[in-house]
Amino acid sequence: MATKDLRINRQIRAREVFVIDAEGKQRGIMSTFDAVMLAEEVGLDLVEVSPNAKPPVCKILDFGKYRYEQEKRLRDAKRNQTVVKIKEIRMQPKIERHDLETKSKFISEFLGEGNKVKVSIRFRGRELAHTELGKVVLDKILAKLTELGVGYNLDRGAVMEGRMMSMIVSPLKNTTPAKKDN
Repeated sequence: MATKDLRINRQIRAREVFVIDAEGKQRGIMSTFDAVMLAEEVGLDLVEVSPNAKPPVCKILDFGKYRYEQEKRLRDAKRNQTVVKIKEIRMQPKIERHDLETKSKFISEFLGEGNKVKVSIRFRGRELAHTELGKVVLDKILAKLTELGVGYNLDRGAVMEGRMMSMIVSPLKNTTPAKKDN
């Protein structure tokens, strides 16, 4: 629950609340007015931490400090997440050997960075009658990746999508790049 959605002190609408004091001891069920008075005596806030409970659960704590810790926890979680991008490499079934090697190197670089790669073959005109040539090119790409020593997982094999045949390749879990320090 976001800290903006929390009700504090006199914003709490429930008639009775279950109170937990600043030391973490359960004070039991009491009227909201009495709970707010109890919180103000100690110089803290009454914060509704579980509004859906019957009766709502409220804690006596320093709301500013609580909000800061919640936001800090969210920032840390955001910093530690890894974003996986899908890069796309497009080619045609009539690709030359050198171009195939170049595209394979790009794919291996993308996988080394920890990104997924969608390898697409675009068919034009009469090429659509020979989709097996596209499958051969995709198999050559996988063979080239193995030859380069790139660890990969085949997320989705060769699939036709309109005039395109594509497959999705992702890096192995242990080859993801180290997190950058900010």
